[in-house]
Amino acid sequence: MAIALCAIEVFIAACVDDKIVRHYGGDFLVVILIYCFIKSFINAPILTTAISVLLFSFFVETMQKFNIVEKLGWEHSKLARIVIGTSFPRTDILAYILGIVTVIILEYFVGTRIRATRKKSVSTVYTNP
Repeated sequence: MAIALCAIEVFIAACVDDKIVRHYGGDFLVVILIYCFIKSFINAPILTTAISVLLFSFFVETMQKFNIVEKLGWEHSKLARIVIGTSFPRTDILAYILGIVTVIILEYFVGTRIRATRKKSVSTVYTNP
């Protein structure tokens, strides 16, 4: 999932030049991407991971407000400008929150059912010769 989301994010950054998908969709998806990436390697609780990702995104957004890219001398790096960002619209915060809320809803309502089904099918395989 993280790889697919990363590909979508790259596509949005490279090919989409509208006012909705590029500005809101990318921010909405990036927190989901970071969450999926972390969960790929660490079996941490859902809520802890989600809140940590949200706080990280708020930190990066705050750094944008203080022009961190320019202060680090990376203003000529297109990659740094895309990944870190250079502006501080408040709507980004809303997009991050909606992305994390989506993660939590999917994990608790869809993910719980999927994990229960997998657990049941695995236990059936081992108990029925």
